[in-house]
Amino acid sequence: MPVNLPTELLRSFVAIVDTGSMQQATERVFVTQSALSLQMRRLEEVVRQPLFNRQGRRLVLTPAGERLLKAARDILTINDRTLAELQGQALSGAVRVGMNQDFAELFLPGVLREFTITYPETQTQVRVGGSQELLDLLQVGQLDTALCVRPADDPRRVGAAQMHWFGHEHLLDHDVLPLALLEPPCLFRAAALAALEAAGRPFRIVVETASLSGIRAAVHAGLALTCRGPLFADSAPLLPESALPQVPNIAYALYSANALPPAAAKLEELLRQTIEDL
Repeated sequence: MPVNLPTELLRSFVAIVDTGSMQQATERVFVTQSALSLQMRRLEEVVRQPLFNRQGRRLVLTPAGERLLKAARDILTINDRTLAELQGQALSGAVRVGMNQDFAELFLPGVLREFTITYPETQTQVRVGGSQELLDLLQVGQLDTALCVRPADDPRRVGAAQMHWFGHEHLLDHDVLPLALLEPPCLFRAAALAALEAAGRPFRIVVETASLSGIRAAVHAGLALTCRGPLFADSAPLLPESALPQVPNIAYALYSANALPPAAAKLEELLRQTIEDL
């Protein structure tokens, strides 16, 4: 006899993963922490697999948990969309989303198109800016969700990537490397300068800007080198890995308010799926 996956257990499971802890998840699914623990034990009994490992205070998904997570999101999306259609409850209202510039250029058109077509009665307000700026706006309640670039061990990580050096190879012959960097605070800027300083490689910043398009223009013109994530690779020449000092991994992190309106929750879900599909 087939066994059903209870949607209420799946919703709690996804809430724990999205918020990073059982305590924070309680504010999203409106049950006590003890009840949430019981729900997860019940879900593990249903799937006959452990879903979480505890690392200190953090809950980390097991391989079975990773597989269930994607399925759970798909099931909940179908469930919620079907109910809304049958009950005539179309999602509406404003959704306030923030994106790092890298994400906005690559993902924003497709995400907005899919979200607007699926939920035509919503209004999406977009803020494009630096990761720290977006997190500050989220903290004071001016954003519902923010997609940011963060250090590799960020607890809200939904994806990861390696930083790279970009630019024309002839610039590597310069005694003092010319750099194009975003204004601080910037994770890529800090990583690039730290790596060059540690290696004793002289440099100077020849282009400093708040705009990613300004960095791209300087790199394309052969004026400067830069350090960015792989999302920058479609528009700039990638240098060999051995050309310059190694720079660290980064995390693609999704931060959201604890109590998201329904429309904002759907957009957060779409953003998460977009990053996970990279």
